[in-house]
Amino acid sequence: MSSQTQYAQTPTLQEPGEITKTFAEVAERSAKLICEHFRRRIEKGITPPGDELGIAAAFMEMMAKLLSNPYVLAPTQMNLLRDHFSLWQRSVLRCMGVQASPMAIPAKGDNRFRDEQWEEHFLFDFIKQSYLIVAHHVHGGVSKVEGLESGTQRKVDFFTRQCIDALSPSNFALTNPEVVRETVKSHGQNLIKGFKNLLRDIEEGDGSLRIRMTDAAAFKLGSNVATTPGKVVFENELMQLLQFAPTTREVFKRPLLIIPPWINKYYILDLREKNSFIKWATDQGHTVFVISWVNPDETLAHTGFGDYMTQGALTAVNAVCRQTGEDKVNAVGYCLGGTLLATTLAWMAAKKDERIASATFFTTMLDFSEPGELGVFIDDQAIASLEKKMAARGFLDGSEMAGVFNMLRANDLIWSFVVNNYLMGKDPFPFDLLYWNSDSTRMPARMHSFYLRELYMKNRLKEPGGVTLDGVPIDLGKIRVPAYFVSAIEDHIAPWTSTYVGARLFNGPVRFVLGGSGHIAGIINPPAANKYGYWVNPAAKPPASANQWFAGATQHAGSWWNDWSDWAAAQDGGEKVVARDPAAGRLKVLEDAPGTYVRFRLDAKRS
Repeated sequence: MSSQTQYAQTPTLQEPGEITKTFAEVAERSAKLICEHFRRRIEKGITPPGDELGIAAAFMEMMAKLLSNPYVLAPTQMNLLRDHFSLWQRSVLRCMGVQASPMAIPAKGDNRFRDEQWEEHFLFDFIKQSYLIVAHHVHGGVSKVEGLESGTQRKVDFFTRQCIDALSPSNFALTNPEVVRETVKSHGQNLIKGFKNLLRDIEEGDGSLRIRMTDAAAFKLGSNVATTPGKVVFENELMQLLQFAPTTREVFKRPLLIIPPWINKYYILDLREKNSFIKWATDQGHTVFVISWVNPDETLAHTGFGDYMTQGALTAVNAVCRQTGEDKVNAVGYCLGGTLLATTLAWMAAKKDERIASATFFTTMLDFSEPGELGVFIDDQAIASLEKKMAARGFLDGSEMAGVFNMLRANDLIWSFVVNNYLMGKDPFPFDLLYWNSDSTRMPARMHSFYLRELYMKNRLKEPGGVTLDGVPIDLGKIRVPAYFVSAIEDHIAPWTSTYVGARLFNGPVRFVLGGSGHIAGIINPPAANKYGYWVNPAAKPPASANQWFAGATQHAGSWWNDWSDWAAAQDGGEKVVARDPAAGRLKVLEDAPGTYVRFRLDAKRS
């Protein structure tokens, strides 16, 4: 359909009474929000703006270095001017009907400029290319500043990109062709609806903007997400243990215990039947258990990382062995859950406890020397600011952690929703993955401080005895059980080159596999989807560097799940037993899966 046809098909104007009613509602809600905002400011008192991450200081240092050497700044300015002159020249030629190649094109996968008018319409194409040219030179200019400390350089680079992304013409009503078209078509009702959506999100965020990413009302735990049948067979203050019903007559003798991260909830591994790792592993003949962590409140403020090991991982191993009557289990840890699994294995090795027979790690960092872009948010100043907040509340609010993760992919996880919700005036599409992403959890103050300072900032886990948990110095070099590491090539949270370095800390047989896509899609990649592929290096021992490993790796089509299934079956030796009914074990069934703990949301209180 041509743009002229679309503009022509405009609906009739709304009744004046309806328009008046809409504006009155918007005005009333806006006034209420403004009054509430000023009331809170008066109660809290006026405080000067802070620079918790040292952003202002970093940019001031960068500007001082830049201005002190004009010979670096001048070429950047001249190149920017030259490219703009060339763009004007080519744009004039295009207006005259002469074909001219573009000066700048969006990067592959940049969905901001997917609307055809960004290329076909002269004005929008000029705006797009002008923005891309400026973005290229601004980012390139700050990247060339010499003499900056590496941490400062990372902050400047990261937040420069944040500003560049925020100023994209796609984020403004008058310079986004899709928004302009919708505004003409609906007589501006999209902007009115968008403003109402904005007010709703501020209201629901209690004065802070909490962008709605999906229709939360479209999902219900146990109904259309987290649907794999099972039972809660154990619980304590920190976690519930779920056992899932078998789908095969026989199962592997060793049960499978999954330890998810407590930054998010376990059902990322059980979103829908067709992409549920838990359901798929059950169908392969595993007796699957998973830890469902509690969403902590202030009563768990003093819970530490060691408590997650003793009351979480170790207690779960005890319960699985008791429930099944087996003396060995296979374990899987995802992200932070994998970090916990590794420390648990080192603790057990020191205690001569061999009940975990094999370990699988999904996107797990053990050596934090290359933390990726998350390192921007982790230094002494930033952690001290977080600790001050956590001391007052007893926990880190999950929305703050979610906000950091969203900034790592701002165009996809922030600005695309700004355009959809507030400029296009649309409601977000029901999407189970984004429902899970919005269902974040709190972090106990003591645990999170330890995690950030000792692991991320000081990188002590890689050192033998660098950290001590429950009285035991942790030495990852004592881990000798077979281990399977899978990472994702586009992971922005746990870069695969960093997870690879951590995998080499063990002294047992290690199989390292690199999947496609990112931190979530690279792991939740069922074989039926036949997507992304994965790389495997056949070397018996992982090479010294990630680059050497990749150079000798072979790419395979499909999902790494099948590769893991073969590896896991080999660890069991193929021995099978009659399928285990959760209700027939030695532990008392407490309730049906997905259990109570997973239902605690950010605004919920534990009974």
